[in-house]
Amino acid sequence: MTDLGADREYASRLSACPACDAAPLAARIADSAAARGDLVLSLPTAHCAACITDVERALLAQPGVRAARVNLTLRRVMIDAPGREATDFIPVLEGIGYEAHELDASALGPTAADRQGRDILMRIGVSGFAMMNIMILSVAVWSGASGATRDMFHWISAVIAFPTVIFAGQPFFSSAWASLKGGRLGMDVPISLALILATSISLFETLHSGHHAYFDAAVMLCFFLLIGRYLDYRTRAVARSAAAELTALEVPRAVLLRDGAEQVVPLADLRPGDMIRIRPGARVAADGEVVTGMSEIDRSLLTGESLPVQAAPGMMLSAGEVNLTGPLDLRVTAAGQDSSLGRLTHLVAMAEATRGKYASLAERASRGYSPVVHLLALFSYGLWMYLSGDWRVALNVAAAVLIITCPCALGLAVPAVVTAASGRLFRRGLLIKDGTALERLAEVDCVVFDKTGTLTMGQPELVRLADLPDTLRPVAHAIADASGHPLSRALAGALKGAGVPIAPLDQAAEVPGFGVEGRWQGLRVRLGRADWAGDAAQEPVDADGPVSLLSVEGHAPVLLRFVDALRPGAAECVTALQHQGRRVMMLSGDTAAAVASAAKALGIDEFRAGVTPAEKEAEIAALAQAGAHVLMVGDGLNDTAALARAHVSISPASALDAARAASDMVLMGQDLQPVAEAVALAVKARRRIKENFAISFGYNVIAVPVAMAGLATPLLAALAMSASSITVTLNALRLR
Repeated sequence: MTDLGADREYASRLSACPACDAAPLAARIADSAAARGDLVLSLPTAHCAACITDVERALLAQPGVRAARVNLTLRRVMIDAPGREATDFIPVLEGIGYEAHELDASALGPTAADRQGRDILMRIGVSGFAMMNIMILSVAVWSGASGATRDMFHWISAVIAFPTVIFAGQPFFSSAWASLKGGRLGMDVPISLALILATSISLFETLHSGHHAYFDAAVMLCFFLLIGRYLDYRTRAVARSAAAELTALEVPRAVLLRDGAEQVVPLADLRPGDMIRIRPGARVAADGEVVTGMSEIDRSLLTGESLPVQAAPGMMLSAGEVNLTGPLDLRVTAAGQDSSLGRLTHLVAMAEATRGKYASLAERASRGYSPVVHLLALFSYGLWMYLSGDWRVALNVAAAVLIITCPCALGLAVPAVVTAASGRLFRRGLLIKDGTALERLAEVDCVVFDKTGTLTMGQPELVRLADLPDTLRPVAHAIADASGHPLSRALAGALKGAGVPIAPLDQAAEVPGFGVEGRWQGLRVRLGRADWAGDAAQEPVDADGPVSLLSVEGHAPVLLRFVDALRPGAAECVTALQHQGRRVMMLSGDTAAAVASAAKALGIDEFRAGVTPAEKEAEIAALAQAGAHVLMVGDGLNDTAALARAHVSISPASALDAARAASDMVLMGQDLQPVAEAVALAVKARRRIKENFAISFGYNVIAVPVAMAGLATPLLAALAMSASSITVTLNALRLR
């Protein structure tokens, strides 16, 4: 059925009930939406509304693109283009200055955590609305309503509270039941018991025209506890599984060569021995050996090596690397989970599982809390049975003890502080993804930095434009503009920034593995490797950074030097951490000369170069085994396992999705100074959390004897609970 036909059919079935029409129509729209956006590209450098406009406009201008929508939060673009491949659009985006990587759409989607957040929010709304209505009735009872009036108010409260407690308390009931089945006494057990007892006794009192009912306390309890749970959820909601992100980053399809013909096949169909073709600009789909072709390979994502390396027959490539200039035919040696990217995914999953064993202060405090609360309630029941001989009085006192000791303040102690600190750090450009990250950050005594893309910008910059004669600048701009090599892009950017025009150039073509060549006024022009663009004798041997040679026939060759600039605030961040007494190290996959140069500029005495992803992860594990609490700051795939293994980790927003997912915090801006500030703030936040615990336990020390003495009226219990919750919240707000 066509869309038009379907619309007519729905139109012909309009009924008097709007919901009867809206529900199937919404389902149909959702189905059609799910079928769109069959291509998903990661845009790690997109950061503003202008980026959205640029990307969408460029994609919509391509033939066959029906829709393109950028999600700036996730830094992704969804493209509805039937029959087109992601490789068709990646060069287009790179042409306008946006790095793009294909993601597997099937591995990305709404998670159970999203549904959980909406579920808690809905229950907060229901319990809050019910609480306000019941409190209005309770005020009337506390003000002196008696007899039939009091009973009527109690009955109305029961009608509101009973379904509310069943609905809003469901998260606590489910968790408590799971704890009991597992033979444990979790924090939700006394909460559930208090809710059930308060509601049951209140119903009993209402049936027997009693003076007191606890409906208001039960619903208020639900409301405050759900708020604490939602605040805790929000701090964790941003986190996503790094392993899932890595899986999504894998190339979902490969170009298989079979009897000389190209065939696009799913990655899962690749087997060792297969021949695959890697086009320029594409990511290597599997580990393998180059059989034919010459090109340059960008390994920065996997190794941190800032400069491309030459690829030739016989060279081994790894899945995840990017082919830059020429087509390559590869014989597969390992694919899927056996590839280097697959092994890295497994390493990340293992590291995440290890870090997941960290118990927060709230969890540690709650371990002893539940048994104590139950024992106090049981003791109160026994004491009052002994003193009064009335089970009704004894049960009321026991319920009052459970209500007044309910951990509202304890439940808010950590989330309130984390939320306040998160807000302050967010304004400074740091986004906290994990609720326990601040607690772990306060324990840090060793900070490990990656170099390329973290301490440096990861983008080469021309050192001296003056090295280039004025007469050659237009032709240099033209030849650099014809190449996608990082050094050529840096040169083109510098010349464009200086307002240099582009000279007319003929026959410009990339020579894979060497550089770019063209003709200007009949003269041969080359830009690239010194031993190719000039002659072997001019190859620089004393270069301490990336270089490129410009050769124009009839003119003296010009050696152009580049440098990877330090990230703003990097030096100040390192200095501040050292002044705080923390050990600072640098681990990089880049060359020894480049790493030593950056370390010297930043004042870092401990550094290692040429470190592989597995070695980084092993180094972090060794530091942890030696008793260090490590903060890892990195941005690439080569840092992902180390980020997941570290005690706490931070990645820049420009990092790949996988690195951001493996991190506990994301640095939104380019300035690195907020990293040092976050460490200092985390120490203050931990102090506030401990103060909140002291307030919570102090409240219980005062309130419990009052409840056990039978002096806790519903009004007093409700006010005491609210006062303790508000106090810890105000204490947390001192961080702002």
